[in-house]
Amino acid sequence: MNINIEDFKKVELRVAKVISAERVEGSDKLLKLMLDLGPEEMADLPAGRQVVSGIAKSYNPEDLIGKEIIIVANLEPRSLMGLESQGMVLAAGGESGPVLLVPEKEVAPGTKIS
Repeated sequence: MNINIEDFKKVELRVAKVISAERVEGSDKLLKLMLDLGPEEMADLPAGRQVVSGIAKSYNPEDLIGKEIIIVANLEPRSLMGLESQGMVLAAGGESGPVLLVPEKEVAPGTKIS
């Protein structure tokens, strides 16, 4: 299915820095990430934005802290294993599991992808 450019412009892709990461109790594939999306959002959400992602089989939580990732920032929140996920981490489907999409160089948290 094709979408037009106006539909694509509605998707808000942003750089986020992982503040904390932990396994979700009762799940072998979910991680709960707290993300820094820049000073404006951190003023409203001092603990960061919570995103739940199915990357636990490919990534150790402690290895993600400080890492920059790309997320869909304006996705409607949804509940996963009783936790609200306020976005979606972008990853490619690798042979051994998901591979996170990351900026090639350091970019300020909250930067829009265009």
